[in-house]
Amino acid sequence: MATLAQTRLTRSRTPVRPRVWSTVWAYPRLTVGIALLALLLVVTLGAPLFVSHGPLEQNLSAVLHLPFGNYLLGTDQLGRDVFSRTLYGGRLALAVAVVSTVIALIIGVALGLLSGYKAGMVDSVVMRVLDGVIVFPDLILALSITYAVGPSFWTVAAAIATVNVPKFARVVRGQVLSLREREFIASARVAGVSTIRILLRHLLPNVVEVIVVQAALTAGTAIFTAASLSFLGLGLPAPQPDWGGMLKDGYAYLGSRPLMSIIPGLMIFAAMLAFNLLGDGLRDRFDPKVIARTARVRAGRREKGATDEQ
Repeated sequence: MATLAQTRLTRSRTPVRPRVWSTVWAYPRLTVGIALLALLLVVTLGAPLFVSHGPLEQNLSAVLHLPFGNYLLGTDQLGRDVFSRTLYGGRLALAVAVVSTVIALIIGVALGLLSGYKAGMVDSVVMRVLDGVIVFPDLILALSITYAVGPSFWTVAAAIATVNVPKFARVVRGQVLSLREREFIASARVAGVSTIRILLRHLLPNVVEVIVVQAALTAGTAIFTAASLSFLGLGLPAPQPDWGGMLKDGYAYLGSRPLMSIIPGLMIFAAMLAFNLLGDGLRDRFDPKVIARTARVRAGRREKGATDEQ
């Protein structure tokens, strides 16, 4: 039995870089990011609880209605409730961000693992293809894809995912290139472990941290890209509520009804800020230097508190 246990231990997953998990409160950016994102999810997913008018409901007798009263933030040029469209538009914005990020993550991580582990010709081919995608500015490439295929939810999500695939692939490849020379990978090769198993059981667990950080940052840029596409007329098709489309509609009335543009603009800013703070906070939590510094600060506070009590 002892021999069997030792064998299982030897053949178990490769050791992942040790982490020091502490409370979320020790990382202010992570705390604020989670709180802001949670608030956005509550108000958007719970939109029916907060609004009294549907996002597509029109009242032609209340066109460009002033804020307050029956319409908390007023109405747009078609008599639709700005507050309702803002909350429901957040649903679509967050959905596009999540779907596009997941697609980019799956494809990019797969390419990064394969390219970094195989190296040689495989690495050269994959990297040259991704370099061809990177040379185009993100918005220009996304615009080209949506214009060629036609605007829709899935087209926008696929276009945003396409421009973000190289980002995942490059960060994962960089990590794998250093890990593939480690002893546990060499041992796995000698033991006859298949390439798929090495990629999924030995390499992937060691790059999860960079993937999570990159996913959070990518979701933030996806919010902005989706809003930009809608503002330029190639995003989510009307009359679906969309923050970028609302910005475009309100631009003509910026002088008389500024809230039509200010509110969706603030929501875009808040969503991007939430995801960026989340990504930066996760990076801090996974960074050994930041972890050590945070631990020292917390230890110093405990010592000071103990001294004050004495």
